[in-house]
Amino acid sequence: ATEMESAALYMNAAAAGKEALCIVTVSDCPLRGEFTTAEERQTSFTDMMRLALETACRITEPKTA
Repeated sequence: ATEMESAALYMNAAAAGKEALCIVTVSDCPLRGEFTTAEERQTSFTDMMRLALETACRITEPKTA
C-alpha cells in the first residue's frame, strides 16, 4: 500500500505545481507473522516523523553565505 500512498502524494503535488517527498514506514510483515497494533502505529513512529520533519526543514532553509 505504500506505493499507492506515495503515488497519490506525488500526483497531487504535481497537479498543484509543488514538490513532494514521501517517507513511508511498513509496520506489518505478514510473511513473518509480525503485526503492529493500532496503538503502536499511533505512538511509535514519533522518532521517524521528527527526523523526517527536521530533514525537510534543513533542505528547504535558505542558504546563507
